[in-house]
Amino acid sequence: MSLAKIDVTVGGDIETRDLPLLDLGNYLAGDDSGKEELAEELRFASETVGFLALKNHGIPQSLLDRAIDENTRFCNLPLEEKLKIQVDQNQRGYIQPKATLIKHSIYHDNTKFDLNETTVFATDFAPDNPHVIAGKQFYALNQWPENLPGFRETVEEYMSAMQVLGKKLLPLWALSLELPEDFFLPYFENNYMYYRMAHYPPKPDPEENEFALGAHADTGFMTLLPAADVEGLEILDSNRIWFRPRKVPGAIHVNIGQFLERWSNERFIATPHRVAIPKEEDRYTAPVFLAPDFEPVVECLPTCQGPDNPPKYPSESYWQFFKWYMANTYPHYAEFHEESN
Repeated sequence: MSLAKIDVTVGGDIETRDLPLLDLGNYLAGDDSGKEELAEELRFASETVGFLALKNHGIPQSLLDRAIDENTRFCNLPLEEKLKIQVDQNQRGYIQPKATLIKHSIYHDNTKFDLNETTVFATDFAPDNPHVIAGKQFYALNQWPENLPGFRETVEEYMSAMQVLGKKLLPLWALSLELPEDFFLPYFENNYMYYRMAHYPPKPDPEENEFALGAHADTGFMTLLPAADVEGLEILDSNRIWFRPRKVPGAIHVNIGQFLERWSNERFIATPHRVAIPKEEDRYTAPVFLAPDFEPVVECLPTCQGPDNPPKYPSESYWQFFKWYMANTYPHYAEFHEESN
């Protein structure tokens, strides 16, 4: 994606389109006969749209529903209760509405703060992890609300299930990039993931250039986002036209993060997207963002470069990239912008 700011028209009618739909039923049941075909479908979606949907993904609908129920329970708490776990420098905790502004967007000039409230939970690393012991940023324990029986258990169950699904997809990602099936596995041995438990309250008359979540691309390797009951997700296609994905009941959307885009030398697309402000109903979502291990420094994939296509990005670790992204997305990180050890 070019670093020049894309000039796109905001507002107007939004078209609804189908996303590429991958059926994981046989694959997750252990049938490898269709694996290459799935990898080809994933490659096509990744090179053209950057978004797709999964069906027969193995996550029970009951668990997806419970995740939304717990999101609703927490968001219905008084503000003073939610602020008891206010977001910290490790990007864990509650973020109030109008607290985020994606300043580095190359897709749109975001000028108004986002109208969403979000609570972030992430990987809890082992206490003996040397980076935990050293107090390195983003290595920390989650903050949990008080007096919500069953909340933590459901959130942890949901995150674990999505982590398992994401790792099962890694061989397909490798095959789609003409790499050995196990190529990505060493980078996900102790990987980082986070869950943005999001609430988008309604507003009948949004201001000009005001969104529930401004135009951006995600940070990590891949995002897993169960289809929401209330529409709002809008995706920017290669012709710079915004569209909404058609809902497939029970499906999980997948999109590519910027780290995979950089790793693949922009062969796979970290597609710009945003969330429109709902007019009447509250919108709740449960996206999980999977990234590789924080520390390994990765280089441009061998199948994504050549004499006429040299690497576009320097070698970097996900920790380095994530720190830059957070410092340029959330105003509350300004005080933490000095390099951590």
